[in-house]
Amino acid sequence: MSYGQQEIKPVDKKIDGHIFKPTALKPTNENISNLKLPKGFQINVFAESLNKPRIIKISDDGTIYITRREDNDLMMLRDTNGDGKADSQQPIWNKDQLHGIAIDGNRMFLITVATVYVANIKEDGTIDEPEIIIEGLPEGGQHPNRTLAIGPDDKLYISVGSTCNACDETSDKNATILRANKDGSKLEIFTKGLRNTIGFDWHPETGELYGMDHGIDWLGDDDQKEELNKIEKDNDYGWPYIYDDSQFNPADEPPNMSYEEYAAKSTEPLLFLTAHSAPMDMIFYEGDMFPKGYQNDAFLALHGSWNRETPVGYKVVRIKFKDGQPREFEDFLSGFLAENNKSQFGRPVGVAQHPDGSLFITDDSGGMVYRISYIK
Repeated sequence: MSYGQQEIKPVDKKIDGHIFKPTALKPTNENISNLKLPKGFQINVFAESLNKPRIIKISDDGTIYITRREDNDLMMLRDTNGDGKADSQQPIWNKDQLHGIAIDGNRMFLITVATVYVANIKEDGTIDEPEIIIEGLPEGGQHPNRTLAIGPDDKLYISVGSTCNACDETSDKNATILRANKDGSKLEIFTKGLRNTIGFDWHPETGELYGMDHGIDWLGDDDQKEELNKIEKDNDYGWPYIYDDSQFNPADEPPNMSYEEYAAKSTEPLLFLTAHSAPMDMIFYEGDMFPKGYQNDAFLALHGSWNRETPVGYKVVRIKFKDGQPREFEDFLSGFLAENNKSQFGRPVGVAQHPDGSLFITDDSGGMVYRISYIK
């Protein structure tokens, strides 16, 4: 096949795909006792029986907020007696398809599939009625779980996933990160070619934006690897035509150019993680509770695979940086897989840092919020 003078070379690749979903177990005390952390760290249950908690954010006064996808609500969690557990669990707003949260001082930004809201946080931790600042975002399709954050430039960044596994989108705003003013004005495409970058954050020292993108399914057990990208304005990260280190997706041909030409204009990832790990929330650590070597490294929740014969993910990893650059992934919280990897009792989603420097993790399989601390 050719377009004009440019010949599109055929891609011949044999693909062997699998479906395997580990059986969900309950997060019993015995199972939780098998979780693994580096020496000196400990994990405790902060809240439980929450159904499917997803994104978590923590205000400056330590109030914890979570979204629950199936319950379509925003919950406020508080430890009022200081025993390390949430004795107050209060739903404070309901909205269909609510997912992402960002906190900016005493204001909270919230996002559904198509709409961005902003609300004032009141003295009691609840919020006033949210106001719409952006509406008409494109359909969610396969990836409806929007996330958002405030960048160091004081602008609002919004991750909009693809509607499909791999396809030509009908909206140019799908498979992108968008940027707007905090009042919702001047919405623009910041960067594109990102299949579904749920987790993204800025390096505390360099101010550079990094994000973990979900790889394409059905390319085999070991493809497509999950990608850590340095996300820069106007870059194209290749989806759906190019993946990994300039590999060609055999199911989707670039329009009006060859795979080689599209690869040449695509930005390649900096690091790769095992395919189908399903990266979720990601934050850089800026606290002083953990050992000094953890500062300016990132934590990434891995929801876990389904499109793979042997399960991977189901853990939280540390992304180690040196001289402001990402170097490697290292297991931080693991052990959610059980019974010889046939079962699981936790699928991490959200990651947040508490003002005291501890780390909070949501699990939307067991309905838990965990707190990780370090004992000096």
